[in-house]
Order: sequence, then C-alpha cells, then structure tokens
Amino acid sequence: MNLDFNLNSYNFELPPELIAERPVAGRHHSRLLVYKKSTGEITHTSFLNISEYIPEKSLMVFNETKVFPCRLQGKKSTGGKCELFILNTKPRNGRYHCLMKTTGKKKIGEVFYFPENLSATLIESSSDGTFWVEFNIKEIASYLEKHGSVPIPPYIRKGNADQKDREDYQTVFAKNTGSVAAPTAGLHFTDKVFKNLESKNIKRAFVTLHVGMGTFSPVKTEDIRKHQMHGESFHITVENLKKIKNNQNVFAVGTTSLRTLESSYQKEIDPDKVYETDIFLHPGKEVKSIKGLLTNFHLPKSSLLMLISCLIGRDEVLRIYKEAVDKKYRFFSYGDAMLILP
Repeated sequence: MNLDFNLNSYNFELPPELIAERPVAGRHHSRLLVYKKSTGEITHTSFLNISEYIPEKSLMVFNETKVFPCRLQGKKSTGGKCELFILNTKPRNGRYHCLMKTTGKKKIGEVFYFPENLSATLIESSSDGTFWVEFNIKEIASYLEKHGSVPIPPYIRKGNADQKDREDYQTVFAKNTGSVAAPTAGLHFTDKVFKNLESKNIKRAFVTLHVGMGTFSPVKTEDIRKHQMHGESFHITVENLKKIKNNQNVFAVGTTSLRTLESSYQKEIDPDKVYETDIFLHPGKEVKSIKGLLTNFHLPKSSLLMLISCLIGRDEVLRIYKEAVDKKYRFFSYGDAMLILP
C-alpha cells in the first residue's frame, strides 16, 4: 500500500510535556512556524508578526462558530456516575443527540439525574456509538450555559475544564452557537493582530461550520481512504460569499474554515440554507479553494494531520513536525500555530 494511505505512516513522537494545557498569556504571544511550500523554507516567529507573511489584499476566512458548554455530570439511579456530552442543542423529535459515559451498562429507558432536578431518559442507542435522550425540560441550551462545562479535549487536563476555559476555549470573534470544539487556529487572534492585518489591507470573511463529534473520532482504518467523517453543518452569508468569490488570494484560518471553503467551492450556495459536509481531505485529494492555511499542530494519526499532508505532502509534514518538536513548540488546541504559504 502507498504509505500516504497507511494510517501508521502518520505517527510521530511527541514528548507529553509539549502538549499545551493552557494558552500562553496574551493570545498573540504564541509562536508561529511559517512554511513556504515553493521553497520548503521554515521560519520561526511570533504570532503577533503574522501580518508580515500574509500578502497584501489577501482575504482571511474565519470560522465564527461558538462553542457551547456541552458536558453534563450526573448520576444513575443506583448512584453510579454518568456524563453526557450533548452534540447539538437543537432536538430532533424532542430527542437530543449525545455521547454518554456511565458506570455499568446503559439500558434503554434508564433515567439519569443532574443538578436542579434535570433528568434524562435514554431512548435510543446508535450504531456509531452515540445515543438519543429526552430531558424533562423542553429547552436545554440555557440549562447548559448555567450547569454545563466547556468541552476541552481529553488530552488537555484529562478533559476537566474550569471557569477559565470558558474564555480561553473561545475565539474573540465567536458568534453562532453550535460547536462542541473550538476552531483552534482562531484562538490566537486579538484586536492588535487584526489592526496589523488591516494596515496591510488584508480583508476578513467569515463562515460558520459547527464542529461536531468527528473532531473526537480517531481514524481507525489501516487504509485511511476507508475512514468515514461524521457530517457537520455549515452556512455562509451573502456578504461573505461575495467576498470569497471575489478574492483570488484566500487564506483559511483553521481546518474547519478550509473544509467549509472546499465543500462550497464553485458551487451554487444558497445563503439562507444550512448544508452538511463530511469532506475528508487527505493525500490524493486536490484542494482548490485556498492559497494558504493557518492551523495548529495536530494529533498523530489524526484526520487533521492527513488534511495538512494533502496540502504539502506527508513527508514534509513529518519533517516540519520534527523541527517543531526539536524547537519545543506547544502542540494541540492551546498550542502554537503554523502558517502554510504557497
């Protein structure tokens, strides 16, 4: 099998101490690795300097989805522990889609109990490992805002979020609620960075892709081409569609923005409609919608690492990541950033 399609060929050594448990003080003080595809050149700088590397009059496209506090800790009637991870605040036929972790077996019809008299009844289990529950209240979003915890990934402090994560794990431009994970490349941006970009006449556009459970689903198939991405919903407004179509120098901020752009490229998009995409970008696929990408450093064997390899080649990604490890870059959601230039 071609190594580009082999799951194990996307592995790399990462010392645990390089996994960032908190963002740096002052978002824009994270480090930035700049990679120029045409020459293979690598430059190390500060994120605050990103405007020096994006060409003038380019368009940077951001995902303005907003993370909601979707984790709930509760108990079974027997006293055992139960955790619900709500995947969507909009019910389907009165039922909410979720992940569930409990002590002991899960039984259809079982009731779970949460603070302030909230209860959830298990209605259905799905073949993909997800569940459907009914709550004893009609609308869950406001309850989650009060009692839910922020869904930081399990490799950061074992997924145990605190009050500080409510601010840290959200971009400053977050607008449309619906994600269970942050579009982490956007976490580095501040007003100061935006002012620097504006001084070079670098424009901004926004899309919304609500990050779903695909973020937490590892690639398990030895042949990566057999991996099936979970669907995620996206939409783009009239104003932003116009900006994207009228600029030939588009830079995606994050893999979710890129997946949205590639899913909608040269298609007739209705701005009043919500679309679903399960696009999986990996070597062998051609990306046409962007000139460059800003992204964080990703997990070994992850679909996101394969997406980066789709743009610049697997060997180059592993070379860059080795240098990032040697230079002690901070990895994953709260870590440093990488800018890919043409």
